[in-house]
Formats: sequence, structure tokens, C-alpha cells
Amino acid sequence: MCRIEGHRLVGNSVSLGRSLKVRVFYHDKCFDGASSAALFSRFYRERIREDAEFTFSGLLHRAGALFNESDFNGDENAIVDFKYSSSPKITWWFDHHESAFLSPADAAHFERDQSNRKFYDPDFKSCTSFIAMIAQQRFGFDPTPVEDLVRWTDIIDGALYSDAKTAVEMKEPAMKLTMVIESAPDQRFVPNLIPLLATKSLAAILEEPFVAPLLPPLLRRHELSMEILKQRAECIDGTIFFDVTDQDLEGYNKFVPYYLHPESIYSVGLSKSSFRVKVSVGSNPWAPEEPVVNLAKICERYGGGGHARVGAISFNVNQHAAAIRASREIVNELRAAVRSRKR
Repeated sequence: MCRIEGHRLVGNSVSLGRSLKVRVFYHDKCFDGASSAALFSRFYRERIREDAEFTFSGLLHRAGALFNESDFNGDENAIVDFKYSSSPKITWWFDHHESAFLSPADAAHFERDQSNRKFYDPDFKSCTSFIAMIAQQRFGFDPTPVEDLVRWTDIIDGALYSDAKTAVEMKEPAMKLTMVIESAPDQRFVPNLIPLLATKSLAAILEEPFVAPLLPPLLRRHELSMEILKQRAECIDGTIFFDVTDQDLEGYNKFVPYYLHPESIYSVGLSKSSFRVKVSVGSNPWAPEEPVVNLAKICERYGGGGHARVGAISFNVNQHAAAIRASREIVNELRAAVRSRKR
């Protein structure tokens, strides 16, 4: 049982004399995912329990099971910026993706939940800003010290750049950190970064000894990826298609295709990593015509998901042919949708 005293939650689930172990699962290789974990941990320590000890674990969309029940081994287990789990071990959940539930049963389970610790709103641009709002309104948390982090997660996750050129120039600290997070060199990098996101400025984090040396080679890689995408991307009937599965480019800047083809409305890209083949489906934030196709719904048909304006599908690394087939079907569907509007 627990009670709320002056907005601070006091529980009796842990014996006195030891700190609370909180395990936070977040959308890995994602600026909003890392920022959501950072803001949640700061909120939790300030408004729930001061002596909490946090462990951060990244989750990635992949073919097959997304969760391992044995990993939910904290006194509290939270999931942020990722799909819902009906496990009784999950005590906190925040998400803003339209495709938040793996099944109707999961959605029904969420609707029945009365814990006041699980929250969902697909209208928010970022999960970080969603957590900030809930934490402030329901638990008395002050998000002012992290307002720059919240603002930039909305810009980056909501594609709120003024134009495509701004989105690919990588001038702002938040954009550089996004590039580093998406290309994280090892599994411990982002968990080590998350506590800094909760306490330091984005510019200061870039100067950290374990971050600063990564930037020059990543910026060179960014320039190379632009050249590769320039060669590979084709735009027909308002829809870009490219295949870079033979390149180490899963972490490419997703706005580059729209910078190269400003006339585009949609894009479909194939990329590959050590554990998956990914079909990325997006829409141009600066498109000459308003995108009308719900991309999350398309991706859901293939086991993926996302938002109305951007989504993705993950295939097993040995399902390359299936990924190609799905990408071609989606490209044809989007190009047909664009043609039908011109008739």
C-alpha cells in the first residue's frame, strides 16, 4: 500500500535501512528515450523517494519478444517512451506513441489500471514533455531546471525544425547529442549519459571526456551518409525510397532524405544492423502537401508501429527478403496515395 503526503509518495514496500532499487527501461538509441529516463529519475528522486538507486536499461524494437520478464527485477520497474507491458512487475509507464500496445489485451489491461502510475497520451510531441507535465500536475514536480531538455526533445522528436537545412546541419548541442546517442558505441554509454541529462546542460555534456572524442568521427560519418543517401535515394510520386542495408548506416539522420528531395511527402528506407533489418517510414515535415496517410497504421500491419507521421518495422536479420518486400509494398501504397490526390 502507499499514500500521498504533500505530493510525496510514501511506500512500505521496502524495508528500512536499504535504498529502493528502481530499474528504468527506455527506448534505446533515441534522444527522447534517454531524456525520458533522465527526467523520470529526477522526478522520482525529488517527489517519490530520495534514496532511490537507478539502473537504466535500453529497449529496442525488434522482431519477436520485446521484453524479458526476468529483467524486471527492481523494487520498482518503469518503462518510458516504449510499448506497454502488462507484467505485474511494471509499476510505472509513460508513452506517447500511437502504436503503444502490442495487443488489444494490453490496451484493455492499461485501461483497467488504477495505480495512477501509468500514463499515455499520443498527442504529445515527446515522451519527455509528457512526463514533465504529469510529474508537475499530479506530483508537484518542478520541471524548470530541465526545461531546455524538455524543449529540445519536443523539437527533435516532433521534427519542429524551421527547415530541413537546420535539421541536418547538426549545430545545436541537442542535435549533436542525438547523433551520439543514436550511434552509441557500447551498451553502457547511454546509461552513463542519462544521469547527466538530468543534471547538466546539453552543452556541458558534450564536453564530458567520454562524449567529446566521439563527435568528430560521427560528424564525418554524417557527411558520408549524406553522400550515400544522395546516390541511393529516389523520389517518385512524392515518395522517397532508398536501401542502405549494405552500409553501416542505421543511425543516419532521418531528415537528410527530405533535405535532398524537398518535393517529397513520404520516405521509406531500408537499413541493417547486427540484429535487425529496419524499414523506416516517414513523412516530410516541410512537405509541399500535407501528409494524410497514417504511417503507424501501415507499420502495424507488418508488426511495427510509431506515430501517424513516422513509424518503423523491425525484421529479424535473416528476414532481409521479407523486409524488402514490405518496403516495396509500402512504397507502392504511398505513391498510389499521392497519385490519387492529384487526379
